[in-house]
Amino acid sequence: MSEGEAAPAAASEQSPTAAGEQGSRNLAMRVVAALVLAPVAIALAYLGGIAWSLLVTLAAIGLFAEWLMVTGLGREFRVMVPGIVALLLAGFGLMAGRIDAALVVLGVGAVVVALTSGVRRNWAIAGLLYAAAAEIASVLLRLDPAKGFAALMFVLLVVWVTDIGGYFAGRSIGGPKLWVRISPKKTWAGAAGGFVASLLVAACFAAFEIGTAGPLLMLGAVLSVVSQLGDLFESAVKRRFGVKDSSHIIPGHGGLLDRLDGFVAAVIVAAIFGFLRGGADGVGRGLMVW
Repeated sequence: MSEGEAAPAAASEQSPTAAGEQGSRNLAMRVVAALVLAPVAIALAYLGGIAWSLLVTLAAIGLFAEWLMVTGLGREFRVMVPGIVALLLAGFGLMAGRIDAALVVLGVGAVVVALTSGVRRNWAIAGLLYAAAAEIASVLLRLDPAKGFAALMFVLLVVWVTDIGGYFAGRSIGGPKLWVRISPKKTWAGAAGGFVASLLVAACFAAFEIGTAGPLLMLGAVLSVVSQLGDLFESAVKRRFGVKDSSHIIPGHGGLLDRLDGFVAAVIVAAIFGFLRGGADGVGRGLMVW
């Protein structure tokens, strides 16, 4: 998330000093968590293959479980179990290079989830599709042996610097709010700061001849905006159900949904771009080679 989402009532009860101390502690936890998790993600992304696919599968299962908890279905095991099984089997299919089998399994899983989820059927199906799309897109993007790692790192870095740039620009500049009803602390300055940071990433990739400047700048801009929209989308879902954090699994960040919302949106759009230009086995090339 690019900026914290403390509840307005809680914020109003805190003194400026207490709020500042809490913000400093939260920032410290965010930094420590990032320093631990980012190298692990990069290492597994570099290895690719089963290592990356396994990480993605576990993350997709976590996303689905947290989505159900946010939407009030977390204790409905008749909904959670078939969704988790479908994501796990789809992950095995992706590891074996059987994208067709993965899609079939996910389709069956969606039907079972729809039949068992009752009045919140639409939310349950949406959660499974959200996690499944992230799973498939993340694996397909890395699958390309020529440009898969570069494409994946481009998406990861754009999302990360959009987050970091938005956080610091929003806190230091302040100004008009971006969308108060959905995310009270996000500002236009933060959105602009994240956007500019993403262009710097694109420029660095072009400087090291990992792609062409014009298309990379365009992609960086699009993925930065998409990442921020993904952030707002997850905030809107949480606000709809009166939830502040999707979980507390990551210190300073909340849950996997809180941490990966921007990446999920960005990697799905990136994979669509790459697939349309390079096909299922050339998603990385399709994204990076213009």
